[in-house]
Amino acid sequence: MSKKPAIPVFNHPIIETHCHLDYLDAQALEQALQAAKAVNVERIITIGVSPDNLDVVVNIASQYNEVWGTQGIHPHDAKDYSAEVEQKIRTNTQQAKILAIGEIGLDYHYDYSDRTQQREAFESQLQIAIDLNRPVVIHTREADEDTAAILKNFIPQMKQRGVIHSFTSGQALAEYCLGEGFCLGFNGISTFKPAENVRDIIALTPIEQILFETDAPYLTPVPYRGQTNEPKYLPFIAEKVATVKGIAIEELLPQVWKNSMELFWRAA
Repeated sequence: MSKKPAIPVFNHPIIETHCHLDYLDAQALEQALQAAKAVNVERIITIGVSPDNLDVVVNIASQYNEVWGTQGIHPHDAKDYSAEVEQKIRTNTQQAKILAIGEIGLDYHYDYSDRTQQREAFESQLQIAIDLNRPVVIHTREADEDTAAILKNFIPQMKQRGVIHSFTSGQALAEYCLGEGFCLGFNGISTFKPAENVRDIIALTPIEQILFETDAPYLTPVPYRGQTNEPKYLPFIAEKVATVKGIAIEELLPQVWKNSMELFWRAA
């Protein structure tokens, strides 16, 4: 069995803009944060996805200096969206460590929630972001046209934009969202051999609109694919993006840091 390469450690710190720390038990969480710090991952955003994890995200973010959070209902759980859940999102977003509304959007691949429910929850949460002047973290899968159509209705009211996370959609949606000032989030998928479509999108995305994420514990990048993902693997994603863009990592990292800070911490 060949030995896995060491995780690169860069001089410039990195921000993990999308992971799910609440999926780890207490011991694994502590270890993951220590491992991330060891490779200069300096800030981490853990994501709200369902009614039963909203308070958990707030608690984790308040417990650790290097962790922030979001509040939102994932399209998989849109069937559980309600006025009560909406109020919890609005209330929890007032907490100091909560930065954005998300993970919200549409997922027509699995259809775990009815598509009408998905669209209604997405629209409701975009309105929350507008009302609270927060950026959004958007999930879209096999729903490019509806995602663009809904965004077109809300963008005129949005003072802030957001990120289309784990971007795997088509070029048309990428170009539309980039043109409207959104960032695109790239993760371990960018390192997968079949994911030439994702690398094509990275190539056309200005470095001023790129964010790094792991989506941990999912989508572990090569060369550790198959193991549980953690924020510590973020440097492999940064390396891949730099390679695709044809620029030095020393040029890319400060710009992506700036992108992350301007998007998420401007309103904090």
